[in-house]
Amino acid sequence: MPQLAVDGAGMTYDDEGPHDGDGGVPLVFIHGWTADRHRWDHQMAHFAAKRRVVRLDLRGHGESEGAARTIEELAGDVIALLDHLEIDRFIPVGHSMGGMIAQTLALAHPERIERLVLVNSISRMTYSRGRGLLMAASTLVPFKLFVAANIQRAFAPGHPREEVREYIRASSATPRDVVMTYYAAMRSFDVLDRVGEIRMPTLLVHGYYDIQLPVSQMLRMAKDYPDAVVRIVDAGHELPVEKPAELTSALDSFVSGQVGGVQLVR
Repeated sequence: MPQLAVDGAGMTYDDEGPHDGDGGVPLVFIHGWTADRHRWDHQMAHFAAKRRVVRLDLRGHGESEGAARTIEELAGDVIALLDHLEIDRFIPVGHSMGGMIAQTLALAHPERIERLVLVNSISRMTYSRGRGLLMAASTLVPFKLFVAANIQRAFAPGHPREEVREYIRASSATPRDVVMTYYAAMRSFDVLDRVGEIRMPTLLVHGYYDIQLPVSQMLRMAKDYPDAVVRIVDAGHELPVEKPAELTSALDSFVSGQVGGVQLVR
């Protein structure tokens, strides 16, 4: 896989699909906390047949090195990659923490973004009491147990156990210092009072059973977006892998301008 050196750290990425622009501006997929670029396998396979698609492993995740301290630094990495690839306008698709990065990009570089897609993401981190206690206990329990508890909660009830275990194994490979540093970055992320500045068409897709970042928090920010479409899917927090076909269909309709309104997808 190709790598780009950013501030001395190697950042792994994929750049697929036709580069002639006939299929529309490129889609840029940004994964979430403790995940990697393979969360987007279904979407990459679908869209690469007709348009340019880019995905990356954020610093310290997957096959990328190093770590960042803030969401803004991670957004800077995305811009560095796109400048390297000579991509000007694009559509960021961000899941969870990746959605925070996508919002940061939309606020800092609105002239470069045609549309915005946020998947199970919010504009201000607000944890439930139970999640707060779990995070506080992270220093008292074995790291792998802490990661397992978080990933287990991320899936809707009834999701196949072997799949959940596989994602627990993958997430446990993320170094502890990266996990906790990015947790602090998410806790300090807050653009809720600025989402009214994000004026490009925006799709907010959220799992109904998301207890990590509850749908009520997403709706709180959605009402302030000037041009937003909301879709609620019968899934948990890991929507890209729980209901990949439904997410891909929603993205396909949105980027082609065929979707509007508030929809519940079963």
